[in-house]
Amino acid sequence: MGEFPDFMRNRTNAIGPRFQSRGIEGYVYDGADGSQMAHWTCRRNGVSEEHRHEYDEYLVIVDGRYTLIIGGEKIMLGAGQEYHISRGVPHAGEFVAGTRTIHAFGGKRAERMK
Repeated sequence: MGEFPDFMRNRTNAIGPRFQSRGIEGYVYDGADGSQMAHWTCRRNGVSEEHRHEYDEYLVIVDGRYTLIIGGEKIMLGAGQEYHISRGVPHAGEFVAGTRTIHAFGGKRAERMK
């Protein structure tokens, strides 16, 4: 497909720039239990700086390539691969242009653009 469908890219769900790396386009959806799901499209090569969450994160690579970095170990993920990051685990990432991902978070990860 190359892009997420139009209905998934509704501007009212667009993630604010403070909650994502430059060159990434993301959208967020809120669960009734305080969890969130989001999807991102990487418009250029880039890096997600090391960070941690107070909740679990699950991600699946839809298209492209994402290198997850945990404890100095590089974990290469490609289309169709998934990963579970437990709460409190410091992690970073490297992505290439064209990569699309879907994430589920056990808590609030992002806010919408204002």
